[in-house]
Amino acid sequence: MGNEARSTAGAGADAVARAAGTGPSTRAEAAAVAAGLDHVVTRHGPVSSLAEAAAARGLEPEQVVKTIVVRLGEDDHRFVLVPGGREIAWPRLRALLGVNRLSLPPAEEAREVTGYERGSITPLGSLRALPVVADERVRGTVSIGGGAPGVALTVAAEDLLTLLDAVVADVTRPQQEGAS
Repeated sequence: MGNEARSTAGAGADAVARAAGTGPSTRAEAAAVAAGLDHVVTRHGPVSSLAEAAAARGLEPEQVVKTIVVRLGEDDHRFVLVPGGREIAWPRLRALLGVNRLSLPPAEEAREVTGYERGSITPLGSLRALPVVADERVRGTVSIGGGAPGVALTVAAEDLLTLLDAVVADVTRPQQEGAS
């Protein structure tokens, strides 16, 4: 199958696959399998841009979804799903969440909350189940981080958002030039 593997099996089949050395390689993959989320796993080398990530996954840039952890206060975090080519519109997100202040936690804090390093953060298999906000443009077929560098899960956005019980709203704007 090249660098892709389809996973639709339940948890029992997952245990057999893992014993055979063919099971999920990340917590995110295992969580997708356990939840019955139909997905395709793509493993690719390092990428340095949205365009490279999209090409490696065989998708358009707007189909690559970043998972960003935001901090509302001490021990109060949310996941925000942001489609490629867009960034958080902070005033809209603050209004949606009913707060005056939001921040990006330091990398170490994000890792402690999720169990993932920046660049591989995903709501699937996170150490803590955090509320999820998804931009309304997260739709169709999308690719999210797979819990490790160079690992991605391609899923139906509707299935993912339903599984995550995501609040869907207009919380992004086009990415500014030079921003990542």
